[in-house]
Amino acid sequence: MALSDRDQEILAINQAMLESVASGDWSRYAGFCAADLSCFEAETNGHLVEGLPFHQYYFNLPAGDAPATAVTVTMARPHLRWLSDDAVVLSYTRLTQRLAGGEPITASCCETRIWHRRNGAWQQVHVHRS
Repeated sequence: MALSDRDQEILAINQAMLESVASGDWSRYAGFCAADLSCFEAETNGHLVEGLPFHQYYFNLPAGDAPATAVTVTMARPHLRWLSDDAVVLSYTRLTQRLAGGEPITASCCETRIWHRRNGAWQQVHVHRS
């Protein structure tokens, strides 16, 4: 089944957001997010966290030994559930390929991201990663 234009738009925006994470580009990542972004992630230890400062901490950590160009992020089997023309739930398995000690490794996690169009622009408003 072919993807609709709106599906393709959300997938492209989400991919760009993932690439901003992989490259450590905080300002670009923050541009995709609502100021009141909420999340459940392994790093939250089961607690709901709201706001961007929690996320910015990880962008401010020193980079590892692999250059950002050696990181590839793939959304495997994305599933979109449109709640309205301005809200969509996107779920997928995130595959991250990078070099560690000169050896290629692939890590995976399951993610659900909720995107909401506000004032004509798409913003990520919630993340659940496991």
